[in-house]
Amino acid sequence: METIKGYVDHIVYRNEANGYTVFQLEQKEEQLTCVGELSYLEEGELVELDGHFTVHKMYGSQFQVETSRVCSPTDALSIEKYLGSGAIRGLREATARKIVEAFGEETFRIIEEEPERLAEIKGISERKAREIAEQLEEKREMRQSMLYMQKYGISPKLAAKIFQYYGNRVYRILEENPYQMADKVEGVGFKTVDEIAMRAGIHVDSDYRIRCGMVYILLQGVGEGHIYLREEVLLYRTEQLLGVVIEQPGLHLQELSVEKKIVVKNVGDETRVYTSAYYQMEWNVAGMLKALDIRFEITEEVLRQRLEEVEVCEDMKLDQMQWEAVRQAVRKGVLVLTGGPGTGKTTTINAMIHFFRREGLDICLAAPTGRAAKRMTEATGYEAQTIHRLLEINGDPEKGARGFQRNEEQPLETDVVIVDEMSMVDLPLMSALLKAMVTGTRLILVGDCDQLPSVGPGSVLKDIVDSGCYAVVKLTQIFRQMMESDIIVNAHKINQGLPVRLDNKSKDFFFLKRMEPELVMRVILALVQEKLPAYVQAKPFDIQVLTPTRKGVLGVEKLNEMLQKYLNPPSEKKKEKLQGDRIFREGDKVMQIKNNYQMPWEIRTSKGMTVDKGEGIFNGDMGIIKEIPVYGDEIVIEFEDGKLVRYSYELLDELELAYAITIHKSQGSEYPAVVIPLLNGPRQLYHRNLLYTAVTRARRCVTLVGSEAVFDQMVQNGNEQRRNTSLTERIRELEEWKTGV
Repeated sequence: METIKGYVDHIVYRNEANGYTVFQLEQKEEQLTCVGELSYLEEGELVELDGHFTVHKMYGSQFQVETSRVCSPTDALSIEKYLGSGAIRGLREATARKIVEAFGEETFRIIEEEPERLAEIKGISERKAREIAEQLEEKREMRQSMLYMQKYGISPKLAAKIFQYYGNRVYRILEENPYQMADKVEGVGFKTVDEIAMRAGIHVDSDYRIRCGMVYILLQGVGEGHIYLREEVLLYRTEQLLGVVIEQPGLHLQELSVEKKIVVKNVGDETRVYTSAYYQMEWNVAGMLKALDIRFEITEEVLRQRLEEVEVCEDMKLDQMQWEAVRQAVRKGVLVLTGGPGTGKTTTINAMIHFFRREGLDICLAAPTGRAAKRMTEATGYEAQTIHRLLEINGDPEKGARGFQRNEEQPLETDVVIVDEMSMVDLPLMSALLKAMVTGTRLILVGDCDQLPSVGPGSVLKDIVDSGCYAVVKLTQIFRQMMESDIIVNAHKINQGLPVRLDNKSKDFFFLKRMEPELVMRVILALVQEKLPAYVQAKPFDIQVLTPTRKGVLGVEKLNEMLQKYLNPPSEKKKEKLQGDRIFREGDKVMQIKNNYQMPWEIRTSKGMTVDKGEGIFNGDMGIIKEIPVYGDEIVIEFEDGKLVRYSYELLDELELAYAITIHKSQGSEYPAVVIPLLNGPRQLYHRNLLYTAVTRARRCVTLVGSEAVFDQMVQNGNEQRRNTSLTERIRELEEWKTGV
């Protein structure tokens, strides 16, 4: 570690997001390039830097800054350099020189204590003098506070956010209760604030720490899909997190309730603890559904006549339950259409669309993901959008902002909304959709209740069906042409817990018995690289490996490492970016693993002309790395729907390789062929509807590789992980109030 000192002569580059700064440091008569996270530095400042010299392959010798200190300029030359550097808006070098000539080394004291004296300088009015003093004080306070926060391990980027929110109160906050920052400052979570509090000497059994820990555990539960946690689970997890025994849990829960951060409800022998936001969200969803569920009058004779016309004109034949689904869609404000693969949901949706269009009604088709929306478009012939795009994103709904332009103030202008793949829709997204709908708009929810629940919190489709308060039509008949597919037939057997023949006499459903992980991996590679592409007439990249787990030999991480090595090997023609222990390479198949509502994208023609642009890339979107420029700090990805997106290096943690993905991530998608490794795993994870979801992702071929015993155990294990939700109860309570029961 070396220490150097000098003036910040010129800031070459600064990334405002993370504070990464490249600047020229002036030392006597030479200049040195320095780099580091130094968002608070200004041109002209005198700084002392600790770090080490490095040699960049393009830019040569640089000083990598580890820590820094801003020194107060004391001599006249230093003061003049600082004032004339541009750090003070509107103060030019010539004026700075005049000020220093007038006041010399007393300049800073004069500005701070007698700012009106600056008006003695020609060209400086009293107003300008006050502005200079205010800017100098503001920058001094911010700089001092950011340097102060460094000793708590707070990065410059985060320190700037904290100071922006609290100003000079930050010192008291850090000393008394840093945990309140978790509620107030974006980017400060419990883990971060707990480390700060430890450095600040806050006791491990502090009331603030315990309450903040409780809220953190509730939010962790939300991340697992739960709307609430049982009190005993909340307390146990909080104690494990904090490493303390909570002496008076009731008092902490009461205090959090008074602060309106949580809601505590006693249901029978169970005490449930909700975050206030999600408790209210369930009530709102229940209320908005009730408001939409009005009856539309039409005689049976007229309805039958018009539906028969649709059958004739569109050359389709509906069975009894499909007829009933269309009837209910016409007459009810809210309808749920559910059923497994091959039962005719798509045909029924098409019948509804044609019926409503003949009535002159406007229809919006939507799905939770881009893949699902694309499939819906292909199946119906009408444009379908993601729900996010339908609602016109303009912010980040997950951060509490009014994230959609379409809401209760500017609702959707349509008569019918049909949402496919509803099992993937979580509670926040359902809430946003319902806010954008007005009474008189029909809502038709289509999905398979036996699929895995949404990645986000809640179990919306299942809860609505279980409430028994809305029209639900379940299609159960497998159509004759679908009976020829063992994918369809075996999926239904799996769903019903019935034995499945694994004799490999099928044309589209295979089981390759391998008991060693290394052999399973070898078979997977052969299938993806050689066997299946020719069999299903697709590219290797179109064959999707679906695995139950992230970790382990047959988890996502190991499989991607192996598949990348053979499907997209290193080459002098392919540029790479090392991110932690992962390599991203041009040509790699990747997936976005979190919603990014502000990510800009554009769609271009083959000649490079932009034909569409927008914002938002979402959890589960898949694409190919097209370019990793030699110069710059970003990679270019083309997603499946043609969207080109530029990812800065700091956003690469939102991406992962996607040659293999978890079964959960495959929801709403369909692939020409899927390969599913199955060896021993945790019983609570290896359940029936996980297997059912994986098998139903394949269009032409399913190949399972592994243990028949594990396959049979999954078929028999109908105990999927239960989610703590209460939307069913909220819906029933509203129904009881309405009927006076």
